[in-house]
Amino acid sequence: MTIAAGKIGSIGVIGGGAWGTALAQTMALAGRDVRLWAFEPDTVREINDYHINRVFLPGVEIDRKVRATAKLDEAAACDVVLLVPPAQHLRRIATELAGHLPDGRPVVVCAKGIEQATGKLMGEVVSEVLPNATKAVLSGPSFAADVARGLPAAVTLACEDEQDARTLAEGLGYRNFRIYSSTDTTGVELGGAVKNVLAIAAGIVDGRELGASAHAALVARGFSELRRLGEALDASPETLMGLSGLGDLILTCSSPQSRNMSLGRALGQGRTIRQVLGERRAVTEGVFTSEAVARIAEEKEIDLPICAAVHAIVKDRVSVEDAIEGLLSRPQRAES
Repeated sequence: MTIAAGKIGSIGVIGGGAWGTALAQTMALAGRDVRLWAFEPDTVREINDYHINRVFLPGVEIDRKVRATAKLDEAAACDVVLLVPPAQHLRRIATELAGHLPDGRPVVVCAKGIEQATGKLMGEVVSEVLPNATKAVLSGPSFAADVARGLPAAVTLACEDEQDARTLAEGLGYRNFRIYSSTDTTGVELGGAVKNVLAIAAGIVDGRELGASAHAALVARGFSELRRLGEALDASPETLMGLSGLGDLILTCSSPQSRNMSLGRALGQGRTIRQVLGERRAVTEGVFTSEAVARIAEEKEIDLPICAAVHAIVKDRVSVEDAIEGLLSRPQRAES
C-alpha cells in the first residue's frame, strides 16, 4: 500500500446515490476532505450550493467538507477512493476511472451486488478492470440515512493483505463508524449481496401478513442458504456469522427502509415488479443479484429454494402465491 497509517487525509467517493452520499458524509464527520463524484449534474449542484441531496438522501444536511464534482479525475486524485455506484454499473465506471488512477491507489468497493452478466462479485470486477489498485471491500449493517446522520454503525472492511485491511479500517473509521478488518473479501462481499435477495423474500412475507413466526423462519432459512453458497465459494463461515453476513441480513430483512424489503412488501401486497420499479430512481440491487445467484446455484448444484423463488417472482415466472405454496410444500428434512 502507498498510504501509511494515519496519512489518509482525502477521500474520493465515486457515486452520488444514498450510500455514496452517506459514506462521503461520514468521512467528512471523521475529519477528512471529501470529493464526491456524482453522475447527475443536479446532484453535484445541490450538494455544493445547498448541502443537500434531495433525490437520493432527502432530509439530511450534508457537511460542507463534502465537495461534489462531475470529474472522475478529481475523486481519483484523493488518498483513498471508495467505489459506490450501482453494482451493475460498476464495471463501466471503474473502466472510466482506470485512466485517472495511479498505481497502488487504495480502492474500496462499497457497492453491494453480483454482476448480473457474469456472476462475478464486485471485487472480482475491480481486479479485472483496475489490476494495479490496492483493492478492498466494505460491507455491513448500515442504512444510509443512519450513517449520514452520524448515528452509530459498525461494518467490515476486507483486504487480502491483513496489514492493508487494518490500515484502511483505521484510516476510514471513527467513533460512530466502527470498521472491523478482515482478509475474507469473498465472505464480506457475499453477505452484502445475497442479503438483498433475501430481503425481498422477507418483504413478501410482511406484505402478505404471514406473521412474525414466518418472518423469523424465512430469515433463518435464508441464512442457511447464504452459508451453503458461501461454502461453495470458499467464504469463511465466521465472516458470514459476522457484521457483513448475519448482521446485514437481520437489518435488511427487518425494516422497510431497505429498498429490497420495501419492494418485497409491495409485491406481497399485490403490486407488480414493473409498477414498483417504475416509480423508483434508486436501484433495487436484489432484483439483479437474484439472477446472478440463481445462475451460480445452478452451475454449482446448490439448493437455494428461497433465492430461487425470489428470482422466479421478479422475472414474472411464478406468482407470489405459487412461490409461497412451492416453499411450504417442500418435503420435510433435517435442519442441518
